[in-house]
Amino acid sequence: MPGSRIFTTEASGVTKNTVGPKGHSMLAPFTAGWQTSDLDPMIIAKSEGCYVYDAHGKKYLDSLAGLWCTALGGSEARLVSAAVAQLKTLPFYHSFWNFTTKPALDLAQDLLDMFTSTKMAKAFFTNSGSEANDTQVKLVWYYNNALGRPKKKKIIARSTSYHGSTLVSASLSGIPAMHQDFDLPSSYMRYTDCPHYWRYHLPGESEEEFSTRLAKNLEDLILKEGPETIGAFIAEPLMGAGGVIPPPDTYFEKYQYSISIIKCDTSKLFLRDNNILFIADENIKPCCRERKIPENVDRVATRFQEGLKAFSTSPIIGEIRGTGLILATEFTENKSPDEPFPPEWGVGDYFAAECKKQGMIVRVAGDLIMMCPPLIISPEEIDELITIYGKALKATEERVKDVKTRQKK
Repeated sequence: MPGSRIFTTEASGVTKNTVGPKGHSMLAPFTAGWQTSDLDPMIIAKSEGCYVYDAHGKKYLDSLAGLWCTALGGSEARLVSAAVAQLKTLPFYHSFWNFTTKPALDLAQDLLDMFTSTKMAKAFFTNSGSEANDTQVKLVWYYNNALGRPKKKKIIARSTSYHGSTLVSASLSGIPAMHQDFDLPSSYMRYTDCPHYWRYHLPGESEEEFSTRLAKNLEDLILKEGPETIGAFIAEPLMGAGGVIPPPDTYFEKYQYSISIIKCDTSKLFLRDNNILFIADENIKPCCRERKIPENVDRVATRFQEGLKAFSTSPIIGEIRGTGLILATEFTENKSPDEPFPPEWGVGDYFAAECKKQGMIVRVAGDLIMMCPPLIISPEEIDELITIYGKALKATEERVKDVKTRQKK
């Protein structure tokens, strides 16, 4: 119950005296039932660039880019104009039975031209990352059935990975809380190690040795299950919702086996780190090219990473990790992955609440804070983000110190 927590999770800008839509009619994803009944929701009413405004008119720097996805920020004029023009001409038509539309054909070709590392033959459109990964599994099964390999049904995913929230994609996700009470994961799922070196390396083990051990563990799992039964291995280039976990440099090159590899990017890495997706700048189509989005990412990413990682010496921070314009802060005691703060302290919740008070939205998952601002963010906005982060961190350090003092009495 909320009253049992030392740190409140009450939404910023909402007080106990505020009359709001508490107990509203919407069933919200990834939201505890008691929150929709006992707390007023934080209602976002407007967006401008890297900022959003709540229903009370308070302005927030949106360091999460919506839900990792508003890469061009809010109210981008080019997107609004394109959407209005298309709605006036043809608001919808399907692509069943060899019907299609010119915008769909053009976008498919643009995508094939954009990704230059490995040439792709076709693009299949879905409405979400969850549906995309459901479709990936169907295609893997169909492909193997067509080749007379009907036993190749098992999918290997990684612990703490996130691949979506439908039945299939939630099964692909290696997050136990997404399986609990849903009769998941499905029987065809198998799981291998999370490539988080800081948390899981053995004493004295280098990153290279860590990668080699994980590759050997995957091979052992494949041999145990039988290679003839493995349909695919699914992996995020950088694990997002599981904690913003970049794998060691040689991690993927060690995974050489005769099974399909699904590179899943459900939410966040498109253009966020050009090196990960191997996107050639000259192939970026007009909106991104004219706004010089790749150049802006290159311009501000170092400022973002170095500015926030400068706080790594904080006594309540275990690790700050990330790449490009995506980063996570993990709060732990004594900088150890094995010494988390007591859950009832709600350290991450308190930090997020302090950020909201200062006018910034972050993602919080337990004592893990995640940030990936819009790709249009300016150096000045990066500085604002870092300043708010620093103030929230100082307040959180003081609160942790206060809780420890009270518990000693």
